[in-house]
Amino acid sequence: MTTQTPTSTAQIRADFLEFFKGRGHTIVPSAPLVPGNDPTLLFTNSGMVQFKDVFLGAEKRSYVRAADVQRCLRAGGKHNDLDQVGYTARHHTFFEMLGNWSFGDYFKKDAIAWAWELLTQVWKLPAERLLVTVYHTDDEAYALWRDMVGIPEERIVRIGDNKGGPFASDNFWQMADTGPCGPCTEIFYDHGPAHFGGPPGSPDEDGDRFIEIWNLVFMQFDKQPDGTLLPLPAPCVDTGMGLERLAAILQGVHSNYEIDLFQALIRKAGELTGTTDLENKSLRVIADHIRACSFLIVDGVLPSNEGRGYVLRRIIRRALRHGWMLGVRRPFFSAMVATLDAVMGEAYPELREKRDLVERALRAEEDRFAETLDAGMRIFDEIATRSQGAIPGEDAFRLYDTYGFPLDLTADIARERGLEVDMAGFDAAMQRQRDTARAAGKFASSAGLPADLVAQLSPTVFEGYDATDASGLEVVALLRDGRPVDAIDAGDEAVVILDRTPFYGESGGQVGDTGTLDADGVRFDVDDTQKFAGQFHGHVGRLTAGTLRRGDRLRGAVDDARRASILLNHSATHLLHGALRDLLGSHVAQKGSLVAPERLRFDFSHFQPVTGEELGEIERRVNVEVRANHPVTIEQMDMQSALDAGAMALFGEKYGERVRVVTMGNSVELCGGTHVDRTGRIGLFKLVSEGGVSAGVRRIEALTGQAALDHVRAEEERLRQAAGLLGGSAADVGDRVRALLDRQKQLERELDALKAKAASGATSDLAAGAVDVAGLKVVAARIEGLDARALRDAVDRLKQQLGDVVVVLAGANDGKAALVAGVGGAAAGRVKAGELLSEIAGRIGGKGGGRPDLAQGGGEDGPALQAALADVGRWVAERAG
Repeated sequence: MTTQTPTSTAQIRADFLEFFKGRGHTIVPSAPLVPGNDPTLLFTNSGMVQFKDVFLGAEKRSYVRAADVQRCLRAGGKHNDLDQVGYTARHHTFFEMLGNWSFGDYFKKDAIAWAWELLTQVWKLPAERLLVTVYHTDDEAYALWRDMVGIPEERIVRIGDNKGGPFASDNFWQMADTGPCGPCTEIFYDHGPAHFGGPPGSPDEDGDRFIEIWNLVFMQFDKQPDGTLLPLPAPCVDTGMGLERLAAILQGVHSNYEIDLFQALIRKAGELTGTTDLENKSLRVIADHIRACSFLIVDGVLPSNEGRGYVLRRIIRRALRHGWMLGVRRPFFSAMVATLDAVMGEAYPELREKRDLVERALRAEEDRFAETLDAGMRIFDEIATRSQGAIPGEDAFRLYDTYGFPLDLTADIARERGLEVDMAGFDAAMQRQRDTARAAGKFASSAGLPADLVAQLSPTVFEGYDATDASGLEVVALLRDGRPVDAIDAGDEAVVILDRTPFYGESGGQVGDTGTLDADGVRFDVDDTQKFAGQFHGHVGRLTAGTLRRGDRLRGAVDDARRASILLNHSATHLLHGALRDLLGSHVAQKGSLVAPERLRFDFSHFQPVTGEELGEIERRVNVEVRANHPVTIEQMDMQSALDAGAMALFGEKYGERVRVVTMGNSVELCGGTHVDRTGRIGLFKLVSEGGVSAGVRRIEALTGQAALDHVRAEEERLRQAAGLLGGSAADVGDRVRALLDRQKQLERELDALKAKAASGATSDLAAGAVDVAGLKVVAARIEGLDARALRDAVDRLKQQLGDVVVVLAGANDGKAALVAGVGGAAAGRVKAGELLSEIAGRIGGKGGGRPDLAQGGGEDGPALQAALADVGRWVAERAG
């Protein structure tokens, strides 16, 4: 253990973990930025996210004390500091949080004592520069700071509900709108009177003098949607300390951007952009954003137009726009990854392992954005020129929807020019185009269970791996309209939670089971099975007969045929994943899947379309593995052993300390789903489509088993019908279609020749019938059967033959009229063909336009057309007279 002031962020991480390891804490790796199976959060925004279910009592760990360094992101939803990043000393999108945790073990006394020891004895921070806040009702924490630690009362501030003074802020912490929460005590560092600002609770508390460095949260409650605070099963400790803020203090600087890690990134950004002023705010933005973007990609997010992918795209484009402000017109952002790897790759090996993927994804987005940035900036300039004080919401939305400008980027540029953005107008425009609304809102709610109910229940025992029916299943909870009830009656829609179940709860892309729960006189139709808090199987459906009470016992029967189809599709996704990685490369990673009874869908990272030849080879390889009839083996092991064995962990999934490893042939994956016992049972694997989902993400859809056979038979029947129409066998179809196409091209050439001949003959007649108007020749005629191309040829011939001429020709076909107008010679300076054609087209219910010398359009054939053509001479006389 070092007792000297650390000189690097790497040393601070090491010291923190070593300190708490010596006090009985298990060192836990950082969780991904994408929370596993948690719809309430867009991103991991604090260290406690991965322990949420532990606080709720829904998950048990083998330890009661933990410490970690968690990567976090706050750039979407409630936590959105994006517009301040780079412009203040401490705002970031991505940051690292040092945390120590107690799950029902130690509480306030030890948490406070250890925090003080680490800060003042290990890192040697002067005690006189530290002050603390406590929640205004937390007398216990106040007494511990005063009596045990010895902090003078004038440096202990009560905060919350305005009880600590007229300017006091809240000292009650919660992760989201609902969930674990509790009072907290915060430790602040005084940077000294040279910096503006007052202590917490004062009018100047937002200044830069007193900086919060450590928050000790005492988790005691679970906040419900209605605001009710329910006690957690056991009081816990959740602490968080910003690594960047602490590094600034320990390295003797004031701004986080002055620490060693950021200085390396800023220097690289300056080098890439040709900027020598390293205080430039744009360099800070780029340095911050490369961390956020790189780690999002490492954790499975790729740029897209919805949800997490859209947030990533926003951050990338904000960085690129700041490069554009510095005069960069070439890709540069992806070149930052090498420096990021140098300063953070040792702490996060996954960054080093996926560096190539990160660089490719960023470069692809740079190329994509370069195509729209210049055009979008020109549009913004036009908007800004005519705007008075504010960019209209409709225009901001147009920039967003048409030119790919995220709203915050528009707001950034507007702010620099002294303009605001009409946010209400933007929101209204977004509402009117709901089909392009982004999916981030779907993370705002969650079907959860009240904490007091969770505390009463044991996790559901899933018996469905080996059987699809069971009896003696006890009803341990009933929920109607999301609230626990003691009984439900026939007709009620509800959720039934059992102590045991053969029903699979939707997770890992596999849909939930359906079926029935019944007893004498009671029947509950299960329309879906969902997992609550990752532990409890909720049987969703309707009671169709009788009354069902808590404590009743039921028989459960899963829809066997439906489950059997799901097994085939789920096992096939594993084989497909392996084939994709083998053929396309190790960068391929699952980005999402749907395993339903009728089909499978598999999304994966890849940066170009999969060719027809590659698709054929993928299908072939999967079927080779099917025919090999590999046994499907399933083992339970600890996470590290599974990873050491080569098992793949999937995007968006949450895994416990013990994991289920599914092996079939060369495919080894962590998976909690249901599978066949041998790959041969899949029968047949058939690819049916491949396409893009978003930038860098492709989607394959496929069929297995009977559905695949039915698809092949349907294709064969279509081929048989085509062969019959062509007068040959299925083997002759290709040759006969080619012969037909060749014949069609020949006939088209002959038809064009006939049309040209007809047009030539018509031209001679039309030239003879030209009339003189104001010194110009005028031809206006309707010709049966000529298309626009033939009409243009005829107009060109008339211009050559007649010289100073105005021509309007209408080709009539099946009630429609194609229009072509042209002017030649001296007529070109007196009459505009586009105006003439617009006049005629408007009179026959059509439209058209073009150049002054040639224009075309169309409308309805009929009396109005004849009248319009008859008026051409008069129109020319009015214009050319």
